[in-house]
Amino acid sequence: MPSVASLMLALYQPDIPQNAGTMMRLCACLGVGLDIIEPCGFVLDDKKLKRAAMDYMDHLNYMRHRSWEDFRVQTGGRRVILLTTKAEIPYQQFHFHPDDILLVGRESAGVPDEVHTNVDAAIKVPMQKTVRSLNVGMAAAIVLAEALRQTESFP
Repeated sequence: MPSVASLMLALYQPDIPQNAGTMMRLCACLGVGLDIIEPCGFVLDDKKLKRAAMDYMDHLNYMRHRSWEDFRVQTGGRRVILLTTKAEIPYQQFHFHPDDILLVGRESAGVPDEVHTNVDAAIKVPMQKTVRSLNVGMAAAIVLAEALRQTESFP
């Protein structure tokens, strides 16, 4: 299990349970903590959470937050880095810290302006200009791998 000061992945109001499950599995396999910022776009009870994460739940350190405000209070002064197609900085040019929280938005709408203006940095995965976006779980995996590489935090 990750320590309090290790990299974390945060899901802002996820609305596709399969993607949430994929990112839960990603975090469990890489020893990265997970924050889920509610409300979710699907019912997230313990039974559905366990189904989405499969047998990886026992290896997952996660916390649920009632709101964006609750998340910010509970995560204190840690840097929050937003993954967004609206960013100018490519993730490969960003310098990650070992205690960063990587934030991904809703699959259907990203994050609201309030969140954009209250993060410490915003980064993107460079893509072809003719496409809209990557699957949120894929983007999280790409950036999380780079953050783990830079901070020498792979398990």
